[in-house]
Amino acid sequence: MAVATVAALLAALGGALWLAARRFVGPSAQRLQAGGDSGLMHGKTVLITGANSGLGRATAAELLRLGARVIMGCRDRARAEEAAGQLRRELRQAGGPDAGGAGELVVKELDLASLRSVRAFCQEMLQEEPRLDVLINNAGIFQCPYMKTEDGFEMQFGVNHLGHFLLTNLLLGLLKSSAPSRIVVVSSKLYKYGDINFEDLNSEQSYNKSFCYSRSKLANILFTRELARRLEGTNVTVNVLHPGVVRTNLGRHIHIPLLVKPLFNLVSWAFFKTPAEGAQTSIYLASSPEVEGVSGKYFGNCKEEELLPKAMDESLARKLWDISEVMVGILK
Repeated sequence: MAVATVAALLAALGGALWLAARRFVGPSAQRLQAGGDSGLMHGKTVLITGANSGLGRATAAELLRLGARVIMGCRDRARAEEAAGQLRRELRQAGGPDAGGAGELVVKELDLASLRSVRAFCQEMLQEEPRLDVLINNAGIFQCPYMKTEDGFEMQFGVNHLGHFLLTNLLLGLLKSSAPSRIVVVSSKLYKYGDINFEDLNSEQSYNKSFCYSRSKLANILFTRELARRLEGTNVTVNVLHPGVVRTNLGRHIHIPLLVKPLFNLVSWAFFKTPAEGAQTSIYLASSPEVEGVSGKYFGNCKEEELLPKAMDESLARKLWDISEVMVGILK
């Protein structure tokens, strides 16, 4: 037991040092953090899923400061309203010349674990919103115990991929009519450990929560690349990113041994990115003139990065798209 504990502590410390070396924030992100480009998003409407906490909240805060009209698409409306109130107060307290030019916050209910909710949300969007300049597919669930969505899909695949797949497809018409517009997809470097098993997409034969998360993140990348191909010539771009390792509540389902937890907490506070740091690439892809017209690429730390061959497999991406259309009811 003692040996295992020491090994875990050393692994955590070694991992922390590795992460520290990679906690880089690019020049464009540094400029945003310093308060530059105020008003850059004035007149633009941005939809962010899962915007009431973590990366989504940090992304909403910065785009709001840049002048965007931010729609927070969240499962828990009460928590989203509370977060929106906090964001408004923080912006007022910040004061300065930028506060007066800040954008508007709107809260809408969206449960990505329910296709019914996704359809109702999109119907409301199409009825009430004349334009949509940026869609940020940010919400996600991480390594949860085995459970299913309202429609019977494995939860991580259902929320992280299928819910966003349907949402994006139903809003494509509005994005096209608002062009030039952008779609930003939040994935993870953990996609490297995932594979698409078409024989068991719902993990009914076997379930490994880590593998299923990685599979959903690989699906995000394949979806992005296939969507970019389909959107060629429309002036709607779509890019995917990994935010790095960030201190958020995404890992609420992860059990950390009691003896290791103090060191883990210390390591995370010392070396993991803050939500504001983790959100910089999402903000960059949503707002920066530097990526105008760029589509189908994978980014980290506000820079384009290479993908493994399996994430660039065009036939795999097309097959996943076709099956996803059937699973969410776009095609019967």
